[in-house]
Amino acid sequence: MKSRKLLMIPGPIEFEPEVLQAIGAPTTSHVATNFINSFGNCLEMMREVWQSPTGQPFIIAGSGTLAMDMAAVNLIEPNDNVLVLSTGYFGERYAEIVKRYGANVTILTTEPGNTIALEKIENELSTKDYKLLTITHVDTSTGVLVNPEPITKLAQKYNTLSILDGVCSVAGEEIKQDEWGIDVVLTASQKAIGVPPGLALLMASKKAMAVFKNRKAPVQNYYADFTNWLPIMQAYENRNPSYFGTPPVNLIAGLEISLKQIVDEGINNRFARHKKIGTAFRQAMLAIGMKLLPNHKNNSANTLTATYYPNNINGADFLKQIGNNNVIIAGGLLPSHKTQYFRVGHMGSVNSNDILATIGAIESSLIACKFQYEQGIGIKTALNIINT
Repeated sequence: MKSRKLLMIPGPIEFEPEVLQAIGAPTTSHVATNFINSFGNCLEMMREVWQSPTGQPFIIAGSGTLAMDMAAVNLIEPNDNVLVLSTGYFGERYAEIVKRYGANVTILTTEPGNTIALEKIENELSTKDYKLLTITHVDTSTGVLVNPEPITKLAQKYNTLSILDGVCSVAGEEIKQDEWGIDVVLTASQKAIGVPPGLALLMASKKAMAVFKNRKAPVQNYYADFTNWLPIMQAYENRNPSYFGTPPVNLIAGLEISLKQIVDEGINNRFARHKKIGTAFRQAMLAIGMKLLPNHKNNSANTLTATYYPNNINGADFLKQIGNNNVIIAGGLLPSHKTQYFRVGHMGSVNSNDILATIGAIESSLIACKFQYEQGIGIKTALNIINT
């Protein structure tokens, strides 16, 4: 009998056994030849996954919030104008981050479940000289997916740098960093990248690095300063030892395995797999009679789904029943809607069996909560999509 439950939250996710095996190996020196090679391989493979052959990758011990912090602090100087596009909790977090570094912040928001109209974004960009704008690709609090390509084209039109918060999207949703002209794309290891928590990962464009190098004021965060980390990344990529802060060697060993698995799968194949699984799950929820938080299928992420509880269903009771069915999902996060919905992550190594098991647990929990629906319709709907 399995001794643990299936983890289907929006990160940490289920990890491949080979990744966990690499992390569990005896810890080596951060200047050992085998580790230097591993680190260098990770930096090179990141360019493939990010689709940014000209970018500068960074691998830093920390969370996704550190990656957000690093992207902001290295590009912002006091009194710079920054435009934050917010579709949920983590857009609001980015506004708080950039305020800490003296930026003049404008936030564009929308109703939960919506995206911000391009016309509204362009109208705002035309009002003043914005140094940069931030985009949350998939907000983990809402499951809302934003199309970054047209937004970054607007940023280029107005000579504005762009930062894409890809914490819940990199390696799961389509991103073509160089082709789309995105200046920084950041993520964290514990989501679609497929490594336990502890790594902040980001890719900076040539333009972003030039802006950083030409800044007049010092970077206002010692640990996050590219000045300290760039020589380390360059040394490891050239397969030379270097030191600023001790890297998490075991996590980087796991990262090498996971990035290789992603590259071997093929990044476009990976996007297609996430889209099929995400579509299957969303359509299953709709077939059961539930409503999604994103207001349109084009706004719905393929890496996670946010679903409203049915009327007259107590969320706490529902989540408890899910746990009794050996699956772990997440409650709501958006403060205004926190008790109204739940979230299911379906990214990284998740497969069709995981999705079907999760839908089965949801159906069983709804029965236990006395919700009336056509039993089995969710699994049937998902199977029809998965098998096409």
